[in-house]
Amino acid sequence: MATKLLLTFAICRLIVTVGLTLDPTELLLLGVDAQLSVDPTDVKAASLDFGLLTGAQPPLAVMHPASSQDVAQLVKAAYGSNFGFTVSARGHGHSINGQAQTANGVVVQMSGSIGGSGVASGRKPPYPRLWPQERFVDVWGGELWIDVLRSTLQHGLAPKSWTDYLYLSVGGTLSNAGISGQAFNHGPQISNVHELDVVTGKGELLTCSEEQNSEMFHAVLGGLGQFGIITRARISLEPAPQRVRWIRVLYSNFSTFTRDQEYLISLHEQPASQKFDYVEGFVIVDEGLINNWRSSFFSPHNPVKISSLEPNGGVLYCLEIAKNYHESTASTIDQEVESLLKKLNFIPASVFTTDMPYVDFLDRVHKAELKLRSKGLWEVPHPWLNLFVPKSKIADFDKGVFKGILGNKTSGPILIYPMNKNKWDHRSSAVTPDEDVFYLVALLRSALDNGEETHSLEYLTNQNRQILRFCDEAGITVKQYLPHYTTHQEWVDHFGNKWDRFYRLKMEFDPRHILASGQQIFTPTNMASWQ
Repeated sequence: MATKLLLTFAICRLIVTVGLTLDPTELLLLGVDAQLSVDPTDVKAASLDFGLLTGAQPPLAVMHPASSQDVAQLVKAAYGSNFGFTVSARGHGHSINGQAQTANGVVVQMSGSIGGSGVASGRKPPYPRLWPQERFVDVWGGELWIDVLRSTLQHGLAPKSWTDYLYLSVGGTLSNAGISGQAFNHGPQISNVHELDVVTGKGELLTCSEEQNSEMFHAVLGGLGQFGIITRARISLEPAPQRVRWIRVLYSNFSTFTRDQEYLISLHEQPASQKFDYVEGFVIVDEGLINNWRSSFFSPHNPVKISSLEPNGGVLYCLEIAKNYHESTASTIDQEVESLLKKLNFIPASVFTTDMPYVDFLDRVHKAELKLRSKGLWEVPHPWLNLFVPKSKIADFDKGVFKGILGNKTSGPILIYPMNKNKWDHRSSAVTPDEDVFYLVALLRSALDNGEETHSLEYLTNQNRQILRFCDEAGITVKQYLPHYTTHQEWVDHFGNKWDRFYRLKMEFDPRHILASGQQIFTPTNMASWQ
């Protein structure tokens, strides 16, 4: 009764303050244990994301679900509403271009409480449930990967594939792909899922897997939230290593750098002793950035001067590799690493090595986040641009972008590393270039109001457009990762031969275009067009 009274008050307040043309009795029929909040703190937090590019888009309300059923009841109410409202799932709010926002509906706050109200009933979403013998774990869609790691490590297990930053929700990364330096070996996170619970745009709760509702299963993975909200995921696990040997080496020649990267990812079928477990890299176009938040590895004990390394075109390339091991096998790790390094052609005497616990390696970016937060440099606009570039065109990209458009100034890390396409399931909704090997190029820049034009949001945004225009004119068929487009034709072009299926499944599972409207792929229907 108390829950219903609280919900009544929230809806009435919502109607008065924002003029929502929604019959309150429709939401009262939910009977949920979660709280529908119009608390200003909740609403404000849900109106923003990590990118800070779109401006605040306050939702009509924020729901804090305690179960899959809560989410299903909300979406079912939206689907059957005479007036209609949209529903967007939000994890940790790490989207860049407002993908998890909705100005005309309800944000489902999947990852805990972002504001001041929390969960009214005191109930919380289910905790991770581990199956040690089968080596998988069932987790809530809003669970953060860092908490998944902590839960599984209690049993000596860990997920196989990661993202560089662990404070992201499971449902959020699985709706995109989830990539890091392990992807060449294990594939993206969407290639390491056994089963999902999904709430469709009709409010139906479906369990799906390879064997059950398989078309929905593959569509949701990498589906940008268009077909359903992931409320549970069954994640594949492996025995967790205890320590990591983390190595960085430098290159001045791009073709040598990429040749070595491609060689290392070609070893994915080899025994563990004959390959690295993690292969990434980044571009250094500014001497100051060799010690930025991504590359503080070099400093202060390993000071590096770009000018002393004779970079080609003013650019250096850093290969970042890591090898996992157990303390019981520590006696062989040096030999295994040395054997692999002998086959590479990096700049002599540019080997920088550290050794750390496995958890510390996986959580390395969070430590950098804390430093940036302390300096007021975290909650700033992030005009990030993530591109998948085909192997055949990566040298052209280097010449036109790294040695051209970027000049010698940037304001954040530029990642570059290759992946094997055969580790990606073509049945998923994720889109990659049509080559056996393709590269992630991630320009992870921050816009700073420090008086330097090259650090301004306008400058960086224009530079992103210039990069995309260069790729188009140079015939480099890139695919955006974490894509952002504003026209229907751009989305059709992005999905290519997957568009027809994507559209058909949208019409089947979310015909009113209720879900994830912030992606701007489909326009929510109004009642007139629905009838």
